[in-house]
Amino acid sequence: MKELQYLNKYFVKYKYHFLTGIIITIVAQIFSLYTPKLISSSFKAIEDFSRQQNLTVEGIRQELIHNILLIILTTIAAGFLTFLMRQTLIVMSRHIEFDLKNEVFKQYENLSQNFYKQNRTGDLMNRISEDVSKVRMYVGPAVMYTINTIIRFAIVIVYMYHVSPRLTLYSLLPLPLLSYAIFKLSTEINKRSTTFQQYLSKISSFTQEVFSGIRVIKAYSLENQYQNQLAELSEESKAKSLHLAKANSQFGPLMLALIGTSNLVVIYFGGMMYINGSIKSIGTIAEFILYINMLTWPVASFGWVSSMVQEAEASQKRINEFLKIVPDIQNKEPNNTEIHGSIEFKNVGLTYDDTHIEAIKEVSFTVKKGETLAILGKTGSGKSSILSLICRLYDTTNGEILIDGKPISRVNLFDLRNSIATVPQDAFLFSDTIKNNIKFGNENASDEDVIWAAQKAVVHDNIMQFTNTYETVLGERGITLSGGQKQRVSIARALIKDAPILLLDDCLSAVDTETEEIILNNLMEFCRDKTTVIVSHRVSSAKNADKIIVLDQGQIIQQGSHNQLINQEGYYAELYLKQLSEKEMSE
Repeated sequence: MKELQYLNKYFVKYKYHFLTGIIITIVAQIFSLYTPKLISSSFKAIEDFSRQQNLTVEGIRQELIHNILLIILTTIAAGFLTFLMRQTLIVMSRHIEFDLKNEVFKQYENLSQNFYKQNRTGDLMNRISEDVSKVRMYVGPAVMYTINTIIRFAIVIVYMYHVSPRLTLYSLLPLPLLSYAIFKLSTEINKRSTTFQQYLSKISSFTQEVFSGIRVIKAYSLENQYQNQLAELSEESKAKSLHLAKANSQFGPLMLALIGTSNLVVIYFGGMMYINGSIKSIGTIAEFILYINMLTWPVASFGWVSSMVQEAEASQKRINEFLKIVPDIQNKEPNNTEIHGSIEFKNVGLTYDDTHIEAIKEVSFTVKKGETLAILGKTGSGKSSILSLICRLYDTTNGEILIDGKPISRVNLFDLRNSIATVPQDAFLFSDTIKNNIKFGNENASDEDVIWAAQKAVVHDNIMQFTNTYETVLGERGITLSGGQKQRVSIARALIKDAPILLLDDCLSAVDTETEEIILNNLMEFCRDKTTVIVSHRVSSAKNADKIIVLDQGQIIQQGSHNQLINQEGYYAELYLKQLSEKEMSE
């Protein structure tokens, strides 16, 4: 139960739901316990009539009808109160489920890039859906039935003891055996449930990757291979599920057998006590049998509840594994920070924790507000890492980054990222309309703003060719569009945000040179008062930049303006001549 203690804060938050549910449960149990008393009274009346103890046929008829009406009324009252109990406690569990999913999602948003490199998407999805659902069963049905069982046990045993202490003792003899059996089964269920949830996460991760990469799988004709892999995973998961189900299935028969044993004990010892005169009425035996059978469902549900608690504990343990992770990137500045756009790197170094690769080494440069910096270099030279540091997706291993002259760690994290419009190397679009994908950069943008941004990104004409134009719904990850179209929609999304800092990470790689030229000219006009950092493999993307740096193995090997670098020997001049020759040949 240690892992489930994390949920106590939610019980405190919804204490009024919780306490109201307990009160309603107590009242409902009191009403439900009138039935055995009334039946016992009816039996006693029949016995008295059979012994001719001053009762007429009309008198006993009236008493029986009176008892039947009371039984009906108390049963209706108990049923209505039970309905209110469910509405109170189960609704509370839905509120807790809502809050817990939001907490998990918020933690997902706060966790750093390193976390996502080490965890698979399918597993994370399983934890926020399947595991949270298991936890809800604990805070809802499990808690409700536990409260119901405890209160019913307490009230029923008091009633039974009041009627016959000795017969009460006899009828409760099987309970120690019940407690031991539940303890053993619960321990086993906890182990099997944890294993099953792990296999469920494996299947979720595998299928998520298959669906995301379905085009590659089809291109290589690997459908049968992946189908066989999924079949193997499903067989393993099925085996673990059946293993868990076998343990759960033992609860019901065990509970019913113990309740049946208690009934036999009541009939035998109650009958002997009636014969020797220890109890005065046969109705007492009937009353006890009803009491025992009233405990049947609570006792049977106790096994089910125990199973739910064990499964919830296993799930909450998996959730707690990352809920307790302190994000690497912390917002150390609670006050709002106004961002103008000046960026300075001072001997910055970055080593990735997961791979221990030193991506950036002693990098220094300055970009003032309104200037454009172009970063060139071979694949793996550290270009994208610089953009990640500006967005503070990672913290520097050494050195210092200044934003408007202030250390980046002392800039409000949310203000920093809100002041940056970025176009990633891998253009990601949501399964939504094209208009909403562009408006993602600015939800308050008008339709005219959306069209303006699309025109600047030279994608407006392409969009107008679709049947539903800007209302065209894209497939997952924007699969409806070509690579170049996705990049240009991503550029439009960044432009519409109108942030003081614009980061472009090789976002024109899938665009032809003519379209690239138009987009770059549009960007020059748009970025006059903005700080712009362009990462590219093409000299054409960098030639209009105020400053250019060339990286190799994380270090700056060349820097200067376009005119300065083409007159120097080195990577930039060689790349310029090569691309110039390719352009002339294509023309």
